[in-house]
Amino acid sequence: MKKISILMFLVLSMVNCKTENKKEQIKILNSKSETNMKVVENIYQFKVKDLTGNEFNFESVKGKKVLIVNTASECGLTPQYKQLQEIYELYGGENFEIIGFPANNFGQQEPGTAIEIASFCKENFGVTFPMMSKISVKGSDMHELYQFLTQESRNGLEDSEVSWNFQKYLIGSDGKLVRVISPKMLPNDISIVDWIKE
Repeated sequence: MKKISILMFLVLSMVNCKTENKKEQIKILNSKSETNMKVVENIYQFKVKDLTGNEFNFESVKGKKVLIVNTASECGLTPQYKQLQEIYELYGGENFEIIGFPANNFGQQEPGTAIEIASFCKENFGVTFPMMSKISVKGSDMHELYQFLTQESRNGLEDSEVSWNFQKYLIGSDGKLVRVISPKMLPNDISIVDWIKE
C-alpha cells in the first residue's frame, strides 16, 4: 500500500512538473512575441521649422495624404518643383498636402539660406506648398523625421535610403508610410496621381 502511494505521488509530481513547464514555455513565447511586435510610428509626432522659422506641427495634416520630398535648387531634378506645384494646385487642400524639405546632402546642390530658397521657389516655380527649413536627410546628422521615413523598425513598411534630391515618401491619411518613390519618378506620374485620388 505504501509503495502504491509513493508511486502515485511520483506520477502526480511528474504530471505537475510537465504542466508547470508548459506554462513556463507559453510565458516565454508570449514575452518573445511581445518583444518582436513592432510599434509602428506615424508622422504626427513630429514638429519642424518652416522656411520663415515658424513651427510646423505634423498634427496639422492629420487625416490628409502627404507627399514628403527632399528638394534642392541647383539639381538636374530641380524642375520637378513645377510638377509638384501643379499637383498641389489640382489636389492640395482638404485631403492632400505636399511638404518640401530643402537638403544639401547631394553635391552641395542646396547651398542657399532660408530666404534665398523661399525666393528661388517662388520666383521660378510659384511654389505655394509648405517648404520647411533646410535639414539633413542622410548620414550621422539625419533629421529625426527622416530616421522615421527610412527605418522599417519605425515606419513599419521598409528600410530605405535617400539616394538623391527629390526622393518622395507617400504618407497615408493615417500618418503611416505607404510608399517610397525614387527621385527620377516625376511627381505627376500616374501612379502617384491615382494614389492621391483614391
